[in-house]
Amino acid sequence: MLPASAPMTLAMGPSHPAMHGIIRLNLQLDGERIVDSTIDIGFLHRGFEKMVERHTWNQAIIYTDRLNYVSAIINNTGYCLAVEKLLGIETPPRCQTLRVIMSELSRVMDHLTCLGAQVMETGAMTAFLYAMQAREWIYELVEMCCGARVTTNWTRIGGLSADVPPEFVDAVKERIPKLRRMNDEFSKLLTKNRIFIDRTKGVGVMSKEDAVSWGFTGPILRASGVPFDVRRDTPYLNYDEFDFEIPVGSNGDVYDRYNVRLFEMEQSLRITEQALEKLPDGPVNIADKTISLPDKLDVYGNIEGLINQFKLIMDDHGIKVPPGETYLPVEAANGELGFYIVSTGEDVPYKCRCRPPCLPITMAMPTMIKGEMIADIIPIFGSVNMIGGELDR
Repeated sequence: MLPASAPMTLAMGPSHPAMHGIIRLNLQLDGERIVDSTIDIGFLHRGFEKMVERHTWNQAIIYTDRLNYVSAIINNTGYCLAVEKLLGIETPPRCQTLRVIMSELSRVMDHLTCLGAQVMETGAMTAFLYAMQAREWIYELVEMCCGARVTTNWTRIGGLSADVPPEFVDAVKERIPKLRRMNDEFSKLLTKNRIFIDRTKGVGVMSKEDAVSWGFTGPILRASGVPFDVRRDTPYLNYDEFDFEIPVGSNGDVYDRYNVRLFEMEQSLRITEQALEKLPDGPVNIADKTISLPDKLDVYGNIEGLINQFKLIMDDHGIKVPPGETYLPVEAANGELGFYIVSTGEDVPYKCRCRPPCLPITMAMPTMIKGEMIADIIPIFGSVNMIGGELDR
């Protein structure tokens, strides 16, 4: 038998449902109190960066979908913006505004999934069903744009795969009040719920200094009191034209992370409303045949379109990006999603390095759970919003 003072070792995950299949926490326990721990990150049988380096610039977009499959359009947009920066091009105003609209709706969808799953794992099944219903309303909009729901492949270097249909704007306007009502109902169920407060308030605390030291970004950093948001501090697309607030917490605990995400959903809806009012007419792709793929009607209807398609897809194997390197960050739902890209002038990237926002947050789990109870791991890990596709290096 172990001496009474010796900690007990317990492996939690990866088969534990709260660990999402790829995470293992190696716990050192004093009773049910966590004395120390280490974390092992598993694999999803994929390698995003090397896959991108072996495919043409546009072909790589389908792999960005799978980084964060809950808000894929933000990943698509971030990668395309990085390549467009190397090319020295700027997409048309309509394209930029549509990218903002779909990115903000994707952020709402991501926060709904995170909060819904988190509260379900702490016992609030009804709130989870409310969140999934609201997410379905946004999935319908995504499907309207590109025919897909999860892995969207909607953006293109230099624009979009297609413009939105005529009924899109009215469909978004019709759903915004419904999403706001759901937000209110979700808040009424949980924000002042004594059980939920007991499970989340003062749990998994990360100070402002620790959050910055670990490299946190996004809602978890803001919950610790740091008002950093890529959309405001290093604007991209046309985010500098919109009025929105940056929510911050004071305690850096699970409860603050919940409140920050809840508040951010309202801010995303505010941005979406403003973008709809400013949505200009015009093309969604740049008028450069060496970059933009032709419309399918042109490909199938005239020889110029067919030749253009052939040159970009078959003959020259796609876009030729000038030699150089760049880094471009966007504000994904989990925080700063950045793409560092190196081009040697070929039809494929020489190097693509992705900064996944939830990697440093997941790596900090041992710090967040130290001194807490085993049961506290569930809401803490739920607040991290771990996405396996981002983590898999």
